Amino acid sequence: MHPTTEPGSALAVQPELSIVVPLFNEEESLPLLVARLLEALRPLGRSFELVLVDDGSSDGTAEVLRELAASTPELVAVLLRRNYGQTPAMSAGFDVSRGRVIVTLDGDLQNDPADIPMLLAQLEQGFDLVSGWRHQRQDNAVSRLLPSKIANRLIARVTGVKLHDYGCSLKAYRRELVEDMNLYGELHRFLPALAFIEGARISEVKVNHNARQFGQSKYGIDRTFRVLMDLLTVWFMKRFLTRPMYVFGFGGLVGIAIGSVLSAYLLVEKLMGAEIGDRPLLLVAVLALIAGVQLFCFGLLAELQMRTYHESQGRPIYRVRETLRGGLAAVS
Repeated sequence: MHPTTEPGSALAVQPELSIVVPLFNEEESLPLLVARLLEALRPLGRSFELVLVDDGSSDGTAEVLRELAASTPELVAVLLRRNYGQTPAMSAGFDVSRGRVIVTLDGDLQNDPADIPMLLAQLEQGFDLVSGWRHQRQDNAVSRLLPSKIANRLIARVTGVKLHDYGCSLKAYRRELVEDMNLYGELHRFLPALAFIEGARISEVKVNHNARQFGQSKYGIDRTFRVLMDLLTVWFMKRFLTRPMYVFGFGGLVGIAIGSVLSAYLLVEKLMGAEIGDRPLLLVAVLALIAGVQLFCFGLLAELQMRTYHESQGRPIYRVRETLRGGLAAVS
């Protein structure tokens, strides 16, 4: 058994678990959420903290957090100045958290805190990330389930990470994995794909999913377009993050080649006495050459940016899982 976290104790410096929950207008569900989290985590006998991030709520979420923080020693309340979105709120929670293992879930009570021990047990099997799978979702079939299934299949195909449910917020991570990932935009949906780029071992377990008890869903139809844009970003990062010249340079060389061939053909035509000034093919040749040169230059600039990104942070382009010395394994 592990002792629980006590205020001021040495274990409070780094608890074993950090539960990160982004919140936006969840004043009704918040007290019940904290109660269920404490009910699920205190019997584990592990030190833990609840990092609850208020993402600029317009209701009484901040006031409820202040009241709960006064009576719950494990609670860490983070109040953001305005509504930044779920990804920045989750990133803020990651930055404040101190646990060796980080678990995320939504604050609307649709994720079940009772599933957390199951995720932790799976994580201890040697995985770096364990993702929940809402195999029996309690959502509208047309507005939520169908788009979600299409998105999950598309994301799995593009990223190469075969998960049934990318949208489930209930996930468990090892801290070193989270520290290797920087979140921007709306990339919280693609954390498994970003983790896969870092070489993480990923697993998926079936979890419960409850119907929403309070308020309304924060997701609209615009979410679909954001997912598509972020998917293109993740695809590019997965394939060309350390070699952007491959995509821009290839396109540039193709454009230069096409423009050069057309220009040579038109030059021969001109030398043979043909009039080429009003031919559309001349415009195509010029545009192909200009576009090709621009793409090639973009590739060179992207290569310089990539080197700045890695070298300015001392960030290597590889990840070491473990180092063996003298027959002993040391995690790096």
